[in-house]
Amino acid sequence: MSDEAIYAAASGAIAQGMRLEVLANNLANIETTGFKEDESIFSNFMPVDDSSNVGVLPEFQTVEGCSPLWPYANTNCQVKFDGTSINHSKGPLSQTGNPFDFAIEGNGFFCVLTGQGEATFTRNGNFTIDSTGKLVTQDGLTVLGDNGQEIVINGKSVSVDDGGVIKADGNDLGALKIVDFDNPYELEKIGSSLFVPSEGSGPGHVASKFKVKQGFIELSNVDPIKAMTEMIEVQRAFETYQKIIRTMDEISSRSINEIGRPV
Repeated sequence: MSDEAIYAAASGAIAQGMRLEVLANNLANIETTGFKEDESIFSNFMPVDDSSNVGVLPEFQTVEGCSPLWPYANTNCQVKFDGTSINHSKGPLSQTGNPFDFAIEGNGFFCVLTGQGEATFTRNGNFTIDSTGKLVTQDGLTVLGDNGQEIVINGKSVSVDDGGVIKADGNDLGALKIVDFDNPYELEKIGSSLFVPSEGSGPGHVASKFKVKQGFIELSNVDPIKAMTEMIEVQRAFETYQKIIRTMDEISSRSINEIGRPV
């Protein structure tokens, strides 16, 4: 029993360590434009027996009004880190006054093209123009228009309306490509506030119910106070697991050294 308790506590401590890494990464990106925080996902699982026979555990049995149970299992549940999910809540908007900065109010993502020709998606609208007048990200990635074309701005007075239509000196240059997904929480991060679709997110489609705001950028949605509070909770939980492990180890040691000692 003590060994099982130690293993269960150790699995909890390891999970808290992984949760701490996620929180630390969120805090490190607190000033990254368009960053979306990650949230840790955990689950419990039943370890297999010593024979490594995965099939020894019975299937879930549900009793009406009760949680699913393994009534015949003779080992404790342990906690497992299942990865992260992306929190796509909107970050606060910051006014910059830069005519090439754009923020999306509502749903949707800007579409940008990588150097390998792959379409990626972002909420980071901190754009600029290159030496040819092409609208690009700060990393030089091409910002796409609604028809998949490059947007070349040759003019001094640039304006963008709520629908993302860009005009320079009164000339219509096309609209920004704003794409949404049925399940954006399943998008995959590839760094630099960029996302790519996954099987779970489904294909992209033309976004609706959005407005493009010129001269604004969307900041990170990480709440620093909440993240710091969670880090304190993680530290305390980790210390608690350590105490459990030490206590069970002391109990085992005392049992070995004292039980059966001649009186």
